[in-house]
Amino acid sequence: MSLPRALQVLTDLPLAIDPDEVLRFQGYKKGRDVASPDVRALLDDALAEGARLMAPRAVACWVPVAGAGAHALEIERETLTIPRIGALWGPVTDVAVVVCTIGDALERLVSELWEARELPLASMLDSVGSGAVESLAEHVNDVLCQQGLPDLRVTNRISPGYADWDVAEQPRLFRLAPADAIGVTLNAACVMTPGKSISLLVGAGRQARVDHYFTQCARCWMRDCAYRRAPARATVHR
Repeated sequence: MSLPRALQVLTDLPLAIDPDEVLRFQGYKKGRDVASPDVRALLDDALAEGARLMAPRAVACWVPVAGAGAHALEIERETLTIPRIGALWGPVTDVAVVVCTIGDALERLVSELWEARELPLASMLDSVGSGAVESLAEHVNDVLCQQGLPDLRVTNRISPGYADWDVAEQPRLFRLAPADAIGVTLNAACVMTPGKSISLLVGAGRQARVDHYFTQCARCWMRDCAYRRAPARATVHR
């Protein structure tokens, strides 16, 4: 199996923002809380404004795994300490290091709206940005899955700061995938700029464990994939 080892800069990426996900960022519980007509109208305005402002892009690079343990992966002279990674992913031979972003135009407008005391729209637009970058990360995970097929199984994504993976590991990912190619920087506190950015890691291997926290195929955008393991219930393409 030959994975694309060269640096990949992905642009013109689709975004399908789930309105329920945006409302979740607003504190609404799906199936329990019902947004009022005024909130729905505000959400529609924020979605339209967000679509105008966002410039989704990602940088990704497949690299071979030099060594693996129960809680660590060795990749190109970098040791990533990830609790339980051996159990979560199983045996992986390659990893893709990714940084993705929707750009900074949306958060600039959010700041301007806060300054102007347009608080409801500022808050909703910020939640739209959060939903958008999550959708973008899911889409990139799907793209990487297709690059591994048919020979390799590609895992679900993980990110520093989640699932006990220390956010202090973030600089290691930035050394492996040059995020400046898409205009993303990292400060000394491991905070990314633009803020609506996500770094992530996926693994690949013939016996890799794929669905350790959700069935990835259930929301994959590849409708006619011959390797689908579960029917599609949702997709980042709408």
